[in-house]
Amino acid sequence: MARRTAFFISDRTGLTSESMGKALLDQFEGVTFKHATYPFVDTPEKARAMLQIINAAFEQSNLKPLVFTSIINPEIRAIIKTCNGLHLSFFDAFLGTIERELGLAARNKAGRSHGITDTERYDARMEAVNFSLNHDDGISGKDLKDADVILMGVSRSGKTPTCLYLALQYGIRAANYPLTPDDLESTELPRMVKPYKDKIFGLTIAPERLQAIRQERRPDSNYSSFATCKREVADAQNMFRQHNIPCTNTTDKSVEELAAQIMQSCRLQRRF
Repeated sequence: MARRTAFFISDRTGLTSESMGKALLDQFEGVTFKHATYPFVDTPEKARAMLQIINAAFEQSNLKPLVFTSIINPEIRAIIKTCNGLHLSFFDAFLGTIERELGLAARNKAGRSHGITDTERYDARMEAVNFSLNHDDGISGKDLKDADVILMGVSRSGKTPTCLYLALQYGIRAANYPLTPDDLESTELPRMVKPYKDKIFGLTIAPERLQAIRQERRPDSNYSSFATCKREVADAQNMFRQHNIPCTNTTDKSVEELAAQIMQSCRLQRRF
């Protein structure tokens, strides 16, 4: 089947149209999509320029592009609707129904979900990000008592991206500690994190996947050998079991899924 173009267009950052559009497209196997995201399409002039891009994609492939939009301005939305593509507006799909249910008219103003309109929320997010960066890979044990959660696992098991996602999306102060070969010689918890056992959440991973990731970083080394990966994963899992540390396998999970599971398992509360 020919590759279809999928446009994600917004008058703001494009994160909403992109995440919702991709979630829908993921339901269709056997189709290859070429993704194109266009944020800040917030004037009629930009919308008409966007129209030319969409129509050019149609003429090139003779297949209607899928056009996902989160554009609040009705005038701009009307321009995009005239494209030679399948236009799917998230505002058209839901606003009318919500208006009827609430008995209120939508304000039809650009959204605030990805802007700095609430400085308190923004400051909480940035504080959490700075905390995670300052406590990445066991850099420092200072203020570790202030962590909401401490992710622990072998090198390259997904700790850092998950910590940063927790900080950015939930305002969670997430630290992480990498289990080194020295740590894994014993089933005792590492000294730095031992006082905070109740905050630890373990990450494990399939040895095959771990080897593939490490091979990209240090090819053909002892660090990336399958034997090393298998041994470290087994030792880490033994440590988790010994101390009743809750854990999850990161092999087939996205960072979004990992973060949601950690929030639920550790009963953490979003800060904004």
